[in-house]
Amino acid sequence: MTISRRRFLQYVTTSSAAGALTTLTLPGTSFAQSGRPVLKAGDQKGGLRALLEAADELKQLPYDIQWTEFPAAAPLAEALNAGAVDCGPIGDAPVIFALSAGAAIKIIGANRSDAFGTAVLVRPDATLRTAADLKGKNIGTTRGSIGHFVTLKAITAAGLAPGDVNFRFLPPADTITALASGSVDAWATWEPYTAVAETTGRARVLVNGRGLWSGLSYLAATDAAIAAKQEVLRDFLARVVRAQVWSYQHVDAYSAAMARIIGIPAEAAKLQFSRRATKWRNIDDALVAEQQRTADFYAQVGLLRQPLDVRPTFDRRFSGKV
Repeated sequence: MTISRRRFLQYVTTSSAAGALTTLTLPGTSFAQSGRPVLKAGDQKGGLRALLEAADELKQLPYDIQWTEFPAAAPLAEALNAGAVDCGPIGDAPVIFALSAGAAIKIIGANRSDAFGTAVLVRPDATLRTAADLKGKNIGTTRGSIGHFVTLKAITAAGLAPGDVNFRFLPPADTITALASGSVDAWATWEPYTAVAETTGRARVLVNGRGLWSGLSYLAATDAAIAAKQEVLRDFLARVVRAQVWSYQHVDAYSAAMARIIGIPAEAAKLQFSRRATKWRNIDDALVAEQQRTADFYAQVGLLRQPLDVRPTFDRRFSGKV
């Protein structure tokens, strides 16, 4: 499938690159007069809202949800740090940057996905064939993202140093424009952007994340929200876990719903969803150790000013519900 550049940009662009993009409330919600708890939920494109809506898990809520969508994990992490949202989905690498910046957040839920879709993309006609070919090239990504992490892992595995490539830190919509124009040579990104780029013929995968990234992502919440809304967060996480199970029992229906909800081609929605094979899991010592290795790698390549102990980040009171 080949589509116009303008149409492709509609798939990857949100209405603003500055931070909070869309604020959505459930029908009938009145925050000022409802007298019910309000959960301020951050989200990313193709994230929790689409999952919960498709699985009908947003019905009969004992609280109201105010949704705010972000184009990537970095601005979502900033919103968590500022207390603008109570919780949100975030990858293991972005969590580390948020913590190193002093964010008062905890990880309350964890999932693992196939890492293929977290990848370094190049134009279909690019001569680059391996990670080693990235030496001296310009790579567009979001600072601290899982795309950034996978790129660093790939180039170090190929014998390159971080300084051997030139990172340009841009939001996804700006990066795909830069890739198309040739002002960057590669785009380090994640799903659903990878699947959209592949199925629309705008890019191909140069390096995928298998063997480079743990595939771990989290539901993070602010300390303030955990203190004030623990039962709300517990219920929200349980709904997310149930919805994920439902989604893989209804792959075609969910993929079609996701395509409609987030506005991407149906082919891309099914591809990214099917290959991710996301499973929510309990937080245990082995998972914490994986997160520590990610933090240690960032310290090793000089992106953290000092080593980070991730153990206090995990709140295991929400574990055991998966």
